Amino acid sequence: MNRKRPHSDQGVAAKKHLGQHFLKDEGVCHRMVALMDLPEDHAVLEVGPGTGALTRPLVDRFGASVHVVEIDRESVAFLHDAEWIGNDRIHAADLLRVHPQDLDITQPFLLAGNFPYNISSQILFRLLEWRDQVPLCVGMFQKEVADRVCAPHGSKTYGILSVLLQVYYRCEYAFTIGPEAFIPPPKVKSGVIRLTRTPESDPDVDFEQLRRAVKAGFGQRRKTLRNALRAGGFDADSIPEQWIGKRAEQLSPTDFVTLAKALRSAS
Repeated sequence: MNRKRPHSDQGVAAKKHLGQHFLKDEGVCHRMVALMDLPEDHAVLEVGPGTGALTRPLVDRFGASVHVVEIDRESVAFLHDAEWIGNDRIHAADLLRVHPQDLDITQPFLLAGNFPYNISSQILFRLLEWRDQVPLCVGMFQKEVADRVCAPHGSKTYGILSVLLQVYYRCEYAFTIGPEAFIPPPKVKSGVIRLTRTPESDPDVDFEQLRRAVKAGFGQRRKTLRNALRAGGFDADSIPEQWIGKRAEQLSPTDFVTLAKALRSAS
């Protein structure tokens, strides 16, 4: 039996395969924008604007600096008709397949959005790729993902994303939103986080070496680092002695930077 898809108040249908849950609570949108600060020469890129609930307060605050990228043709058509934002700043594209330059964004930019839950981890890894151009990200994620990003070392939710993002950004959990703020309501709570690049979050470490070390360490998180890193292709003799018997979740992001610098690939 075919079921009708939920529609927003503007008549745009939410599409399950795109992970769409349209934000309808204006208060939440204004709280998100209040977390943002933008130098005059920076741009704003909103991901997945949908029916523009967050777009409108973004434009009210930051004006012509705001760009949006949206993969859903129906939402793109709605935004063109609504005329809240110039047509040249509405980009019909897949964030995971484009670069900022493709969207006419060459300056530093703030990344914002009610991010689709089905690609939230991919968006965060995209942020890491663009870290030198994105000094600030304010985004809404499934609460489980938001908690993971901000998790301290030693906790059960601390993992690969926690380490990599906390190496390069100050990660702050801002507030929680219930399902009633969306159309259709998701089955989970959502969390808004703010990720801020700081001068001290620019470690002198090769990113790919760091990524490999973190991925290997958490790839078999029940094992000691000696065994996990050896399985990940590293020379066990290059692991600093103080961490040989520890597990990945016991190391802080700073520890992982030091570890990555010390590691050698197995011959």
